Amino acid sequence: MAFNPQQIYPIDLNASKAVGVNIPFNGPSVFKSNYLTQDAIKNNLINFFLTNPGDVYLNPSFGGGLRSFIFEQIANNTISDLKNDVSTKLVNNFPNVSVISLDVLKNENTNTITINLKYQIINTNISDNLEIQF
Repeated sequence: MAFNPQQIYPIDLNASKAVGVNIPFNGPSVFKSNYLTQDAIKNNLINFFLTNPGDVYLNPSFGGGLRSFIFEQIANNTISDLKNDVSTKLVNNFPNVSVISLDVLKNENTNTITINLKYQIINTNISDNLEIQF
């Protein structure tokens, strides 16, 4: 029996085995597979933040819950609350993701908020950017 097993990253060591599915679901058979750890983690982050807590059966705490901010007034305290919420949920749900920068930008002319996340995967050379606008 193994004690203290270690997660090995990246998991895309075999080029013929898929490691995740792309979002949005638009492949020829609904799902389009991805074969890179970088793409799988990015899609997992998108899926997490676009899921509301309580939407996943038997896991009511799963989800970033960004939709709860949709009808909030765009104010400085809302932006800081959103930034704190995103960073807390990243630390709690994605311990292998190290945040390089997290910017929450407001555009009052179009009434939108944009989240720009630059992150790195711990113990790898994988880094990427994620932008979510709502």
